[in-house]
Order: sequence, then C-alpha cells, then structure tokens
Amino acid sequence: MKNVLLTGASGMIGNIILKQCLDSQEIAKVTSFVRRFSDNKHPKLNEVLVKNFKDYSPYKHEFQNIDVVYFCIGVYTGAVSDQKFKEVTVDYTKTFVDVLKVNSPDANFCFLSGGGADRTEKSRMSFAKYKGIAENYFFSNLSNAFTFRPAYIYPVERRKEPNFTYRISRVLYPLIKMLGANVSIKSDQLAYGMFKVGMASSEQEVFENRDILRLIES
Repeated sequence: MKNVLLTGASGMIGNIILKQCLDSQEIAKVTSFVRRFSDNKHPKLNEVLVKNFKDYSPYKHEFQNIDVVYFCIGVYTGAVSDQKFKEVTVDYTKTFVDVLKVNSPDANFCFLSGGGADRTEKSRMSFAKYKGIAENYFFSNLSNAFTFRPAYIYPVERRKEPNFTYRISRVLYPLIKMLGANVSIKSDQLAYGMFKVGMASSEQEVFENRDILRLIES
C-alpha cells in the first residue's frame, strides 16, 4: 500500500488525480496540501492547511514515508504578475523538492508542466522559461522524477474558463482535436497518465502531449 502526497487538489488536474487516488485499492493514505479545507471527508484523505508554500518547516513530518508525489500547483499565464508567476512555478517547486529530498528521496515525483517547457532557460516566454527552470531543479535533485507537458487541456467537467483564449479553445475543441496528438488532451486523460506513472514508475522521464496519450492506451 502506497502513501501519496498531492498539491493542487483544487485544480482541474489535481482534483481528478485526488479522486483516482482515493478510489485506488493500492493507496493507503493521501496527504493533500491545501490553502483551504474542502468538504471531502474520505477516510484515506489527510488535508493539511499550508499557509506559506515557500515554508514547509511546520509540515516536514508530512513528507516522511511518501511513495508518490503529484505536484499540480500552478497558475494561468496572465492571471498574475510575472513575478508571482515565477514564484508559484519556480520557488514553490524548489522549496517543496528540497524538503522531499530529505524526507522521501525515493518517491516518484510527477510534475504538471506544460508544452514548450524550455530547459535551456532562455525562452522569452515566461511560461516556457519558468517551467524549464523548475524541471531542471527537480531533475537535478530527485532520482525518480517525471514531467508531463500537455498542450491544450480540454476540461471534461464544466468550469468557468480562466480567460478568453480558453473559452474559445473549448468551443473549437472538436476542430483542435482533429489536428492530432500533439495539440490537445482531455483533462481526465492527462490525470490518468500522471496517476499511472506515479504508481508504476517509468523509464521515460519527459512526457510530451503525444507521449501521454500513448501512455494511457498501453
């Protein structure tokens, strides 16, 4: 039986992964770091209220004996300032990885990244550059790390879209899907792909959009 540590459970992908974890008979406990408590009272679920995602010193014991991590914290480009976007994408990741490395260094670490993540760290696009910086950091510090780089994610559950681009993309999804395996994925497909790798591990470390789709079919 495995112990799972999850961040971003209130988000589109994190929420689906949480449900998969709670339904799995292979998982004994799910610790979810949250900004506010949910109404979920599942017996496997241990929700931990985190006041500052750049300081895990009060919660170090929650990192012990962890087998799988699903790191799904993130914000949409344009929703916050560039400084805040970097803080959430890079600083939150580095702080988390530092504590995980000390307490559960062999855990499978699954990171929700994005298509175009640039590990040269030279991209002029903040999203690509900052995701690349985060990836470089955890790959340098963890032995069992995996990154998932989806293209457009189609939400299988209705939600309030975060911006105009996402509203248009949702409407145009039937056409977008026809463009092939490199350009879109459904939210439940992405979540299942991450869940599967976290539970079983993989020789492959970087999963582009087409790789995730191939993974869930195998």
